[in-house]
Amino acid sequence: MNTRTLRFLLPILIAAALLLPLGPATAQDDGLQFCLAVHDDPTGSFWSVVDRGAKDAAALYGVDLTTGGSLDPVVQAQLIEDCVAQGVDGIVVSLANPDALRDSVLTATGAGIPVITINSGVDVFQELGAITHVGQTELVAGQGAGLRFNELGVSKVLCVIHEEGNIGLEARCDGLTETFSGEVERFNVATTGVADLAGTSSTLQDKLISDDTIDAVLTLNPDVGIAARDAIAAAGTSQILGTFDLSPDVLQALLDGEMVFAIDQQQYLQGYLPIVFLVLYNQNANTVGGGLPVLTGPGFVDASNAAAVIDLAAGGTR
Repeated sequence: MNTRTLRFLLPILIAAALLLPLGPATAQDDGLQFCLAVHDDPTGSFWSVVDRGAKDAAALYGVDLTTGGSLDPVVQAQLIEDCVAQGVDGIVVSLANPDALRDSVLTATGAGIPVITINSGVDVFQELGAITHVGQTELVAGQGAGLRFNELGVSKVLCVIHEEGNIGLEARCDGLTETFSGEVERFNVATTGVADLAGTSSTLQDKLISDDTIDAVLTLNPDVGIAARDAIAAAGTSQILGTFDLSPDVLQALLDGEMVFAIDQQQYLQGYLPIVFLVLYNQNANTVGGGLPVLTGPGFVDASNAAAVIDLAAGGTR
């Protein structure tokens, strides 16, 4: 099954899940308990939408859902192990650092707990025994960014990495490098990252002032994207700016011409769909994807279509 087919099937899968005779009340009757453990603060601009999707699906199906997350993979691994100790009926986990989480995920799958990976981890979910992965192929998304920058006629892109050890971020820059016809420089701001956005913006400002060959910036997080926008303004330079992922601020920046594109992976679905899939797995032994990931992106949002989703983003679902 190719990517186009999976994208076509995605809305059908959602509709089918909602129409199954296994009604939402039966999950509550069965006392299903799931955990969501992500590699960041679940209240941030990106992960809060994932969290909202998971909680919306859990409420619909009457699932008892525990959510949590941390940038520290040791803490994230402990969250998974706590869920295993509780004997939950399913775990949803993002695998930004699969090496650090390998043992805890294998403990879960070895105990017979179904695991679904989301967001990061598309290349390793099968070997860890997860029943499917929900997200986007980060390499392909990065390749799409490279093609966009080619169309815009830029010559050097700064690819801004805001977390250490995150394989998904590296894959995005890898994809950019594969398709972009000019030069790509990776620039690490993990010391400040999303925890200190003012510091990240200041570091980017200094970089842009010191290297006038940079004519485009690609950020890999919406909050870092806004920090980069502010850095460009403060530096008095004119780099073209693109980012990964949406937020209300990013969408407004697109409408205001401060950014040229955002790559949308529809993170609400990365929270919502795994809960539905785990309900179906527990109640009807269904699996989804046939060994392939269920793709929620990438899509591109720019000034031509940002207005269509800005109200949804403000409501916490995009």
